[in-house]
Amino acid sequence: MNHAHADSIVGINWGSSNFRAYLIATDGQVIDTLESASGITTLSREGMVDVANRVRARWPQAGAVYAAGMIGSNIGWIDAGYVDCPAGLRTVGAGLVPVRIGELSLYIVPGLACVREADGTPDIMRGEETELFGLLAGDRLGDSPVIALPGTHTKWVRLRDGRVHDFMTAMSGEIHDRLSAAGLLASIVEGPGHDGPAFRDGVGAAAAHALGLGALLFGVRARVIRGLLPRADASAYLRGLLIGAEIADALALFPELRATTVPLVGSAPVCMLYQAALAVQGIASRPVASADAVVRGFTGIHALRG
Repeated sequence: MNHAHADSIVGINWGSSNFRAYLIATDGQVIDTLESASGITTLSREGMVDVANRVRARWPQAGAVYAAGMIGSNIGWIDAGYVDCPAGLRTVGAGLVPVRIGELSLYIVPGLACVREADGTPDIMRGEETELFGLLAGDRLGDSPVIALPGTHTKWVRLRDGRVHDFMTAMSGEIHDRLSAAGLLASIVEGPGHDGPAFRDGVGAAAAHALGLGALLFGVRARVIRGLLPRADASAYLRGLLIGAEIADALALFPELRATTVPLVGSAPVCMLYQAALAVQGIASRPVASADAVVRGFTGIHALRG
């Protein structure tokens, strides 16, 4: 399918697990899409070339091509580096890295790096920056100083004056998945976890800071074995512990969370869990639809090159 012309651009969100490419018109509208489970972790360099060649074959007349995400990481095509925070769209656009993958010439968007103000600890992100700047361009975040992007590796991002100031990454989603799949807790944990009394009890237990997460996690097994937690609720309780501990960390770094309504950007089911967990700790939040955010981000980056 070829709807491309020289004025259109291509934006590619190329992550660890998935590949999504968009043919974008001059007015920012998506003309065509190409998606596959061709994430960076599943591909050799030859495989990356094959995917890139499919993009060029589908849209041979398209103009500039941009890619964000793990394609620019140390396990991607080339390490596109990181732009230091505070950073805005213009800073990121100035750090574009031109490359050629097979028959496709493109610009890879750099990631963001910060040293957090509160604890002096470094953090990094790659891919989310394009979505964030797209949300800002679409005025979807309101005036909240901190937003959350729930997912496998959740980001809590502090914004100032339209720029990413600093952020925290939490591996709660990955930890839940790994503990559910293998190891001691796998024998008593089933399913992804859901909102309910067990989930909220887990959030409260983590928020109380009575014990560290290592002890609390083993306690999930003890509760099930001793009949204090139904096996069917173990996954929800575990998820609550992990998200509750994550929110406690976010509050320690970004205390302004308590005085705002936190935008939640991500898949609806995961955002619902975070909304419930935040409510347990007395924090208001709201889900934000982000379907067009990455496209807006690529459009903004292209406009800077004018």
